[in-house]
Amino acid sequence: MSVGQHNQQLRLLVRALRMALLCSTASPCLLFAGGLPVSDYEMDIQAAPNSALLGIANSASQGTVTQAQLEHRPLLRPAEVLETIPGLIVTQHSGDGKANQYFLRGFNLDHGTDFATSVDGVPVNMPTHAHGQGYSDLNFLIPELVSFVRYHKGPYSVTDGDFASAGSAQIETMRKLKQNFAQITVGENNYQRLLAAGSTPLGQGNLLAALDLSHYDGPWQEPENLRKENAIVRYSEGSNSDGWSVVAQHYQAEWDATDQIAQRAIDQGQIDRFGSLDKSSGGDTQRTSLAVSQNISQPEYRQRLNAYIMDYQLNLFSNFSYFLTDPLRGDQFEQADRRTVMGGQAQHTWLGNWYGLDMENTLGADVRHDRIRQVGLYQTDQRERFATIRQDRVQQTALGIYAENQTQWQPWLRSIVGIRADDYHFDVTSDQTQNSDRVNDNIISPKASLVFGPWQKTEYYLSYGRGFHSNDARGTTIRINPDPRDSGFLQPVDRVTPLVRTQGSEFGIRSELVPNLHTTLSFWQLNSDSELLFIGDAGTTEASRPSRRQGVEWTNVYQPNNAWNIDADVAWSRSRFRDQDPSGQYIAGAIESTASAGIRYTPAGAWSSGVRLRYFGPRPLIEDNSARSSSSTLVNAQVGYQFSPRLQGTIEVLNLFNEKANDIEYLYESCLASEATTPECNAGLASREGFTDRHIHPTEPQTWRASLRMSF
Repeated sequence: MSVGQHNQQLRLLVRALRMALLCSTASPCLLFAGGLPVSDYEMDIQAAPNSALLGIANSASQGTVTQAQLEHRPLLRPAEVLETIPGLIVTQHSGDGKANQYFLRGFNLDHGTDFATSVDGVPVNMPTHAHGQGYSDLNFLIPELVSFVRYHKGPYSVTDGDFASAGSAQIETMRKLKQNFAQITVGENNYQRLLAAGSTPLGQGNLLAALDLSHYDGPWQEPENLRKENAIVRYSEGSNSDGWSVVAQHYQAEWDATDQIAQRAIDQGQIDRFGSLDKSSGGDTQRTSLAVSQNISQPEYRQRLNAYIMDYQLNLFSNFSYFLTDPLRGDQFEQADRRTVMGGQAQHTWLGNWYGLDMENTLGADVRHDRIRQVGLYQTDQRERFATIRQDRVQQTALGIYAENQTQWQPWLRSIVGIRADDYHFDVTSDQTQNSDRVNDNIISPKASLVFGPWQKTEYYLSYGRGFHSNDARGTTIRINPDPRDSGFLQPVDRVTPLVRTQGSEFGIRSELVPNLHTTLSFWQLNSDSELLFIGDAGTTEASRPSRRQGVEWTNVYQPNNAWNIDADVAWSRSRFRDQDPSGQYIAGAIESTASAGIRYTPAGAWSSGVRLRYFGPRPLIEDNSARSSSSTLVNAQVGYQFSPRLQGTIEVLNLFNEKANDIEYLYESCLASEATTPECNAGLASREGFTDRHIHPTEPQTWRASLRMSF
């Protein structure tokens, strides 16, 4: 489609939005104070766990996780809050200061390429990031302060834009605490954490503040020496659905990392599973944000407004191939990112009646500008730069507008039809003049769902939607290869498409037919015009071939009474490239099967407990499926005791059965220092290509942690 056709589509959409605005104040779209149930976007979400979405949800693959569901859930890492989303897996392949690795719906999402996250209205994913497109670092999250997690899977919501093809999660922190508290946690491998949080009435609202300090060495032979500082201050008035707030947050961390290691180094006895092949890997990062939001809830309409500004920086030192590229100094490289991010969202929803049909109309817009002062890639030795591969400055602006209509055609039939338009502007100033340029692109994403029922406490959903992910701005303006490590250095290269289309469809069922049992079942498919793949030996994501994913998800939550909560979910998916290539049709790293189950027991007495099991199935490691990863089954457990109304103790056991498994596995070429004289790694041979091997990052062994909380 030409740029002119895209612009014409945008003009038509703007005209449609103007007509919808006029319709909000003129006949026959008369406002009324009843009718359709308000969507989960607008309701006070703390009163709407998954079991309360019947008659409200637009699909079987959306939901809300409340603070009560998180309270007794043992977590190894902050981002594991996202594992409350059925089918989502969170792992790590480096130090704990680096963004986690995510898996969902047949995707190895790397650090967030096709799953969008936000916290208090501030987007977490980073476009044109030094380490990888969509980099989503949630290490700044304080799990004890999470009020709820609201999620969608698939590209069916008009409010979701970039990176949301597999799904999205909006995380909101608390406005006030039931009790102020100070908590200290200690554990194996020199784990130390101090958390203090409190809230107090101030004026007509509440002031909340928290400080989170932690240190961790991990089970690694080279101590991780993670030092993390986290602080949040929030002033709010009213509620989530009708009120306003200001949130300021600061996070910084430093760490030494044990990156993924070659399996042959373990097999040969050079290192054990927790050893390192480059002791100087690691990094430091910082994130400071300020967000303002206002929600207005009236009988006739609802309105959401938010704005944010964030300063972010990262220096990441990695070495995934050891001595493959540079036999003398090694292959360590630094990825540096310095940026300021500004943006916001406005959304207006009103209820109406059109020729006797109740409806809900929504108009919205969001904007984001990334001013990237530095995004660079450098060759380093012991964290000292000795060569610049490329260094750029980028200005990237994204504008999205959307409209949606929900109509109740019959008591048993509801439709949701929406359209979203996104416009992007990329401005790259590169150290290689030929790679500097400006590029514009836009994309239209229609969405539609039909909801049937409920019949016998069961609803049926048909959904279709188009979404997209953006590519790295540097790839949209590139003309020559800037990498001196590559044989094609300074040779012409092809540019990537700025915005890549995805298209999904889904059939789902949501039922509460069995008393106290909430169950959902969904069958889904997602096509992508270009896959974003993580390149293990380079530490970046690259645009690749078109793909198709299909899958089934089954989720169950059973709560027979207030004391017991039991949940179980399974997910299966099939991921293939859609074009024909001799290398094969499998997508390396694509998740195929997951399962999780948990039991939470919180009686009225002093004791409480929770146990969780997570199964992470095998994945293909290469396109012809000739090598596959292993699977893992991990169990975490937690026991708590209330000594008094003000004193509570908790013991967590992570990896309860001490399973020897891997968090991540890759297959690529590398050279160890001991292999310098082999034909595969000899520096004097032009044919040197390294050894193809599995590169793994082990799961942490059984780990004990104990917490003591004093409330006041």
